[in-house]
Amino acid sequence: MQKISDHDILELEEAIKDRRFVTALARGLDVLRCFKSGDISLGNLEIAKRTGLPKPTISRLTYTLTQLGYLTYSAKHGTYQLGSGVLSLGYAMLSGLSIRERARPYLQELSNELDVTVALGGRDRMEMVYLEVCRGPAAVTLTIDVGTRIPLASTAMGRALLAALPPGEREFLMQHIKKRTESPEEYLALETGVEKSVRDVADHGFCLSVGNWRPDVNAVGVPLVAHDQNVYGLICGGPAFRVSADMLKKKCGPRLVELAKKITVSA
Repeated sequence: MQKISDHDILELEEAIKDRRFVTALARGLDVLRCFKSGDISLGNLEIAKRTGLPKPTISRLTYTLTQLGYLTYSAKHGTYQLGSGVLSLGYAMLSGLSIRERARPYLQELSNELDVTVALGGRDRMEMVYLEVCRGPAAVTLTIDVGTRIPLASTAMGRALLAALPPGEREFLMQHIKKRTESPEEYLALETGVEKSVRDVADHGFCLSVGNWRPDVNAVGVPLVAHDQNVYGLICGGPAFRVSADMLKKKCGPRLVELAKKITVSA
């Protein structure tokens, strides 16, 4: 299990030099962040393992977060679940994200036309988070929803976003990804895929992930740079047996590039 430790906070190198940085607050947020999709509940011991923080510290943090409504405690099982306070924060964020509202009709139109999954996502540390998802009429689609997290360097959405970043920022992120990979061979494969994606986006406007994230999933990604200079990723894809690499290159990719331009112009 990958720990969420202090070095995972990308700005920490500078933040720890800033007297305005509140370490206790950062640790409390790390407790909330360690809950992943599929987690029903977590105990203090598991939270301590995931965050790398001492168990006594976790006990104080979970107690405080429970009192504030961000966690709920089950006395029967001795475990915690995310509380409604977290949902209210997530909803407030999504409702204030204007690009999501602008993108939705275009995403749905393309998903209906090509019978694929089309989605918009943003970066959160070393992951991409789905901000909007639209599905085509087919019964078989990708099982992803708003809030789903996926890797940054092995997915079409993440690679598209990385391709749109300045080289220095992209290299900074790749160095953090290198720290989290289990072997040099694994990182080399990720690095090679990202470098190819940078070239593909420059040449064609889109990049592919054909079985790189999951062997049963193919997708094409396009970067979307908003007027406020925030960078997002758009993807179009589906199960490998329905969405081939050829379909991604000839149909999905070019259409997704057009879609990104429409969303930007509509701002």
